[in-house]
Amino acid sequence: MRRFTLGLIAAVAILAASCGKDKPVTPGTGGGGGTKPPVNPPAETTDYLALAKETRNFSNNNLLTSSFSYRANTTTHANNCYEWYNVSQIYADAALIAAGDASAATYMNRTFQFMEGFWDKTDMRGGYFASVNLNGTGAAGDKFVDDNGLTGMVYLEAAEVTSGADKAAYLAKAKACADWLINSGLWDSTYGGGFWWNTAKPDKPTQSNGVAMQLFAKLYTLTGETTYRDWATKVNDWLRNNMFDSASGLYIWKIDGNGAGTKHYEKFTYDNAIMLEADILYGEAIKDPSYLTKAQAIGNAMNAVLWNAQYKGYIFNTDPTQTRVNPAWCGWGTQGMIRLYEQDKNEKWLTYARNNIDALNKAARNADTKAYSFFAGFDGNNRAPEIEGVDQAWMQRTQAMMSKYDKK
Repeated sequence: MRRFTLGLIAAVAILAASCGKDKPVTPGTGGGGGTKPPVNPPAETTDYLALAKETRNFSNNNLLTSSFSYRANTTTHANNCYEWYNVSQIYADAALIAAGDASAATYMNRTFQFMEGFWDKTDMRGGYFASVNLNGTGAAGDKFVDDNGLTGMVYLEAAEVTSGADKAAYLAKAKACADWLINSGLWDSTYGGGFWWNTAKPDKPTQSNGVAMQLFAKLYTLTGETTYRDWATKVNDWLRNNMFDSASGLYIWKIDGNGAGTKHYEKFTYDNAIMLEADILYGEAIKDPSYLTKAQAIGNAMNAVLWNAQYKGYIFNTDPTQTRVNPAWCGWGTQGMIRLYEQDKNEKWLTYARNNIDALNKAARNADTKAYSFFAGFDGNNRAPEIEGVDQAWMQRTQAMMSKYDKK
């Protein structure tokens, strides 16, 4: 989940090779401001499953290759293939299968097979590299904690919608991702613990640690292996002690790796969506219902601070100079709200989830091609020319997830 540094807009496509992008980049208009906005349901019923299938068709026709890999985008990086973009499409297909579209299974399983090209076979610890060629050769780039943590979570969900040998293969590779995290050497005592973002050790971000915590917690629930529980606890403790901002009720962006340990207090939608899901999974793992309460508190804080009341959608972050939204990173807020609804059946979470999808459709979706722009203003203006595969994947995923709760 690579994020972008201010002033490096020209390097966006290069940095997009991994899922923890060096933030921030021109995202959603401020509008959080700490005042809880009104929640209004969408005026019209939307067929989210139809939207998900339209998004999937665009990816099939414009991004999918004969190797069952996916081009990074349709413009500047049409010949590049990025690890977290590919697994995000697997995530999207798993959601489509869960919503009742079995046709996505072939694509999902074939792309899973393609992912072997990213795996480091020269290191006994393994781990996924950030990029390969479209045919699966030439694995390169750093290995990222957030990429590998997210990938493990993707595979666990894929396992839920498959059976037999396919299910076993997904579970085994999810465990391999977790085991790489444990043995990677990217957790150390600097700043009291925490995972570095990648093998270059530039900083320690919330989102890298958050997806690792998710993976460890869910694997403990599935396997009962106490190593995963112990790592989930270790990561949780570090995040709460170092990255949680009690004043806002949200998690901060990162701690710099420059020796000074500078903390960056910007709040990002997808960091906090990741953390509320991590709390849900951790609470389930250790059978502690207080973690659902913690997750609900993060959800409420997101909807007070990270919600644009005018456009009824999640902003990218709290930097007031940021004026555009991104389908993947802002769309993650929808997944977080759906996860909360699945736990407590409170309809307010679904209202935020629906409105956020609708806001992103208005902001970034091309009515003719059905593709989503990389960045766009909430009002649909100032759209970036890039059509990134990861954005299509996350819109397909959140639309498919939402379709299970359509009110027709």
